[in-house]
Amino acid sequence: MSMEPKAASNQPSISSPAVQTVIQARQRPMDDLVVRQALPAAERCTIGPFVFFDHVGPNHFSPGTGLSVRPHPHIGLATLTYLYEGVIRHRDSLGFRQDIKPGAVNWMTAGRGIVHSERSPEERTETSHTLMGLQVWVALPQEAEQMAPSFVHFSAPSLPDIQQPGVTIKVIAGRCFGLTSPLVTQSPLFFVDIRLDAGASTTLEIDYPERAIYIVQGELSLSGNTYHEGQMLILQPDAEAKVTSHSEAVFVVVGGEPLAEPRYLWWNFVASDKKLIEQAKRDWQAGQLGHIPGDKESTPLPT
Repeated sequence: MSMEPKAASNQPSISSPAVQTVIQARQRPMDDLVVRQALPAAERCTIGPFVFFDHVGPNHFSPGTGLSVRPHPHIGLATLTYLYEGVIRHRDSLGFRQDIKPGAVNWMTAGRGIVHSERSPEERTETSHTLMGLQVWVALPQEAEQMAPSFVHFSAPSLPDIQQPGVTIKVIAGRCFGLTSPLVTQSPLFFVDIRLDAGASTTLEIDYPERAIYIVQGELSLSGNTYHEGQMLILQPDAEAKVTSHSEAVFVVVGGEPLAEPRYLWWNFVASDKKLIEQAKRDWQAGQLGHIPGDKESTPLPT
């Protein structure tokens, strides 16, 4: 989805034996949608290679309305879209058209440039519907920033999971809990979806340098503190993290190897060199980043 920079939250950090920092996701303007952004934040800009983290919804649409994100460009990143409710129709300048449904994952690699749109399918807008999910951006390693764009999609049944009493763990990306996702990424990272029944617990057996929990629904206890929906918990390096739910809870754990170089973010562009962003601005205005077949709409470059 498209990004508009917004002032960071002043939420204080709350440290503990397992939690280094707490980020309160802040609402950012995006038409009439409810969108909460956890990264980038004043407290932390990146977790592993993740540079952007949006929690979309829940948004309730009446008949005749729905999500309508017009064609817009990206460079230097990969987007991961994961839904809990609703459907998004992805279309891009490579010619892909894919409906994203709950539990499935879209992975779009922008590389040197791609254009995509995100809309509710027309048939979905005929009745009331709800949309809720996550979209994150992963900065590509410097050697892959100018790679050819690509797109892959994995259905919910194709992603590995573990079913335990009161606990469901699905590995969307990376290798965790003895499972490996079929999604191939350009750098070491992970993205895991976890659901806990009321009173259930699990220990996060995730061996990556940087890790963070984002609470999608419910509450979690960790190291004697209680955390709520919309909070991102940056975990202490190497700390054992055992989480317990008060009521039914849904959360993701994300992270990976940190980036070797800093990244610049401007609008929908991510790069290790500001010159790449300036070139992308010129290319978008000149219509040289691609076009979605049959779609004449576009999002203007911000001023």
